[in-house]
Amino acid sequence: MPNREMTPADWAIKGELFLNCSCDVFCPCVVSLGAHLPTEGHCHAWMGIVIDEGHFEGEDLAGLNVGLLVDIPGRMGEGNWKVAAYVDDRASEAAYDGLLQIFSGAAGGTTGLFTMLVSEIIGAERAPVEIIRDGNRRVINIGRKINGEIEMLAGAEPGEPVTITNSKYWMGPNIVAARGVKSKVRDYGRVWDFGGKSAEVCAIDWQGAR
Repeated sequence: MPNREMTPADWAIKGELFLNCSCDVFCPCVVSLGAHLPTEGHCHAWMGIVIDEGHFEGEDLAGLNVGLLVDIPGRMGEGNWKVAAYVDDRASEAAYDGLLQIFSGAAGGTTGLFTMLVSEIIGAERAPVEIIRDGNRRVINIGRKINGEIEMLAGAEPGEPVTITNSKYWMGPNIVAARGVKSKVRDYGRVWDFGGKSAEVCAIDWQGAR
């Protein structure tokens, strides 16, 4: 893993992040900005990140996927996160290293807060991270380790899902509410099932400190 000390780098990512967690109904971390307890008292989650455009210190990141396993013991804002990263096995060495810098917080910028929130990186590996975006469905498959499918919640306007807008949440201002359809995690001693639980989809536009 990279040095956890923050060393600001020139990087940017545009794409989408979607997740499924152990909260019921909808994750209170979004509207409380991490200050409210998750509905189960802890947060277990997987995250999938699709990079449509991006770079790290001149290395192209476009077209790559990243998966995260996240284990948070209490309030999101109080830290002590344990995280495992699965980086697209199509990534070059430079891209792989850059993505680990970004998702550990070491590269600064939007994800720089991870250096304070993440207490332990329990694993980092290359893996075939398959992501499918199909209408209101999002699917992630990382071997047998993470197999998740979520569906956006239908809103009053036909074709428009339920959305929290204009938030100050770290991922982005507009968070689409979703629910887990079938969702299992089996890795690092964690065996989780998020079927029927809270899920989110967010367009991301992140960058390093310049």
